[in-house]
Amino acid sequence: MTPKSTRQPFWIPLAIAVAVAVGIFFGSRFTSSQPVADNDRKLNSILNLIAQDYVDTTNLKDLIELSIPEILSNLDPHTVYFSSEELKAATDDLNGSFSGIGISFVMVNDTIGVVEVIPGGPSEKVGLMAGDRIITIDDSVATGEKMTNGAVMKRLRGEKGSKVKLGIQRQNSKKLLTFTITRGDIPVNTVDAYYMIDDVTGYIKINQFGRHTYDEFITAMASLADEGAERYMIDLRGNGGGFMEMAVLMVNEFLPADQLIVFTKGRYKHDDSEVWSDGNGSFQHAEVAVLIDEFSASASEIFAGALQDNDRGLIVGCRSFGKGLVQKEFVLPDSSAIRLTTARYYTPSGRCIQKDYKEGLFEYGKELYDRYINGELYSRDSMKIDKSQMFSTLNGRTVYGGGGIVPDIFVARDTSGVTSYYIEAVNAGMLQRYAFNYCNQHRATLNQMDGYSEFLQSAPSDEALVGDFAEYAARYDITPRWYYINLSRDVIATNLKALIARDIFGNAAFYPIVNRKDKTVQEALKALNQHRAAYPITD
Repeated sequence: MTPKSTRQPFWIPLAIAVAVAVGIFFGSRFTSSQPVADNDRKLNSILNLIAQDYVDTTNLKDLIELSIPEILSNLDPHTVYFSSEELKAATDDLNGSFSGIGISFVMVNDTIGVVEVIPGGPSEKVGLMAGDRIITIDDSVATGEKMTNGAVMKRLRGEKGSKVKLGIQRQNSKKLLTFTITRGDIPVNTVDAYYMIDDVTGYIKINQFGRHTYDEFITAMASLADEGAERYMIDLRGNGGGFMEMAVLMVNEFLPADQLIVFTKGRYKHDDSEVWSDGNGSFQHAEVAVLIDEFSASASEIFAGALQDNDRGLIVGCRSFGKGLVQKEFVLPDSSAIRLTTARYYTPSGRCIQKDYKEGLFEYGKELYDRYINGELYSRDSMKIDKSQMFSTLNGRTVYGGGGIVPDIFVARDTSGVTSYYIEAVNAGMLQRYAFNYCNQHRATLNQMDGYSEFLQSAPSDEALVGDFAEYAARYDITPRWYYINLSRDVIATNLKALIARDIFGNAAFYPIVNRKDKTVQEALKALNQHRAAYPITD
């Protein structure tokens, strides 16, 4: 007789356990109808059978944790499950704070390198410095290939008031330094940078829509207005969204009264809503351009779509991601949660910009890769537009639904200087490593400088900087190929200077440097100059 395998069929307990968990939760939360009650009893019976009579001992809790994401994936791509730990981390980031030690770091040769110590944070208070390397965390080695960014964050974050012990390697010390840090609240800014890009144009970079984004945004706008800004460039590239309410508040600043910003439609009437401008915005007469790319999603698309449909802003870049589903969060008894899609949102012209997900999660996730393969990022003619979904803006321009916001001005991905050498260096993280090393070697001098402008004036020439970089990269098996290095000199030098400036002066120094060579930024600026009358603002 052939012995039974002790390896249980993976899908059977998963499917049953998740059906039980989801059935019980949703049955008890939303309705007490007889069919649901019958299903609850049936599923409970199956769960009891597994617990009592299944051939192997089974940890039902672990099975449920593994199973819930699997069954939710059959609904839509944005209905998701969060364990209690994942929910806390996600909520902390959106709320604009978390408890940690107050540093920014990079992985350098499998070692944690401290890039920035947040002023006034717990690490600064005990004497941690930019340039330090973290060798141990709570007396455990914190180096090696297994130390990913996620693993590091998990070990450095913790409850407010808890302590973490770090072993620090510092350039001017031969022995390992020890610091015990009490974790505290760390602010998470969603506005990375803002500055005057020319005499009349203010630039604002927003990385997500968090709990405090509107406050940060208004502060940035007011500061730029004080500096003479008459028009604004809002950079939402790479911004995957967040709180829709923040996007609505920001749009309201640019619209006159009684203009539709966004509306939603759900299965039930209570999920339907409309949001209109109140006419109290402070920037109703300011020109605005919005920068988007294929990673701009959700709240970013609400912001861009509302301005586009009301003919109130110029959208520049490439087609956005295409997320038009609204999630509502339901917290479960163990403090985990399900963010369930309950409605679709629509831009003022009536278009739902959610891209198709009928082919399943794999194809949905692969769609951005398909854009790259099909040449959409490099040619407007290759852009996928569903011309059966035509809508009209307030002034009668044609816009399209069915998959993202199509920009008014398409900007192809800039490939100038992107050679095989540059790609190899970037993929190896060599630019960040070099910048970190450069800062360590020149930190005393750099710290005395009054901002990034002074650094740029005194920085080595592009030829010298790139030459030194090539020698440094060669030590890590990046073979110097000078033909390609020369082709990439401009992009390498620009990015190195920006990374060095960020390490010393923070994010606010990074964008003014890279934007000088950023094709989308420059095209938006040119469009604002050429089309000041293209989007008339009426009272």
